[in-house]
Amino acid sequence: MADILKFKRPSLKDKAKGKTMCNSGFHKWRIDQGKQFDVKQGKLVTIYRCSRCNASKTKLD
Repeated sequence: MADILKFKRPSLKDKAKGKTMCNSGFHKWRIDQGKQFDVKQGKLVTIYRCSRCNASKTKLD
């Protein structure tokens, strides 16, 4: 007789791997209070940092 293999259903964590919110473009932007002034351009700079993946974007005011 052949051996019987038990197949395990993948967990929800394994199914969602690679499909995170940030990879889909839905970042959770927070304002980074560290550096707020750009000396070269003489303008205020707002730095946004994602709280999940630590990506950053800047906005000139």
